[in-house]
Amino acid sequence: MLNKPRILVVEDESGIADTIQYVLATDGFAPVWCSTAQQALQEFAAETPALAILDVGLPDLNGFELFKRLQALPGGAHVPMLFLTARSDEIDRVVGLELGADDYIAKPFSPRELVARVRGILRRSVRPPPAAARPSTVSAATAAPFVLDEERRQIRFYGRTLELSRYEYGILRLLVLKPGRVYTRDELLDKVWEDGSGSLDRTVDAHIKTLRAKLKAVAPHTEPIRTSRGSGYALAEDLPAP
Repeated sequence: MLNKPRILVVEDESGIADTIQYVLATDGFAPVWCSTAQQALQEFAAETPALAILDVGLPDLNGFELFKRLQALPGGAHVPMLFLTARSDEIDRVVGLELGADDYIAKPFSPRELVARVRGILRRSVRPPPAAARPSTVSAATAAPFVLDEERRQIRFYGRTLELSRYEYGILRLLVLKPGRVYTRDELLDKVWEDGSGSLDRTVDAHIKTLRAKLKAVAPHTEPIRTSRGSGYALAEDLPAP
């Protein structure tokens, strides 16, 4: 029998946790419940889950801080995570997206919608194989000073490999493939998120912001991603050669 995807559920309200565990289990998942951040860190370290659902309002640690600690654990950067919270303010959602979360759902929520979100995230979470399993051939495209390696899902900028989330990679890949081409927010949502209909208006802007910060850390005096006011974003065509 195939192993069921292990889902880490970090929620301090037992009633909500019971509902989440029930719908996940009946849909073919193996939920593991933790009521505190400390328990979650221990469970995550013991066995890396396929996905983590994190409540923002935990009793011992803010969910955003827990997210960062889980990401720092071995394998944590490759685990998709979804924030679950009673807060409905857009700023909280944007903070979660800027951290690199894969989705965000506010309480009260439909349990079936939550399962649908989980399935959607896992379907999109196709990770590259470990380095030892990768083929030796490399398919790379260049748009100086960028080098795009699609087999490894990596992008180098002035010779440095960027540490990108799945969505950051998706956005930058599109821009690198067609420098100067302006992509609207709707186009980026459609091409990178596959189904952007349920995403926030500021989702793309939040990821562009983190991308710009990572590029600036490599080349502080460049502006690789240009904003076309009222339209969208494009990769600059006049960057200095490496």
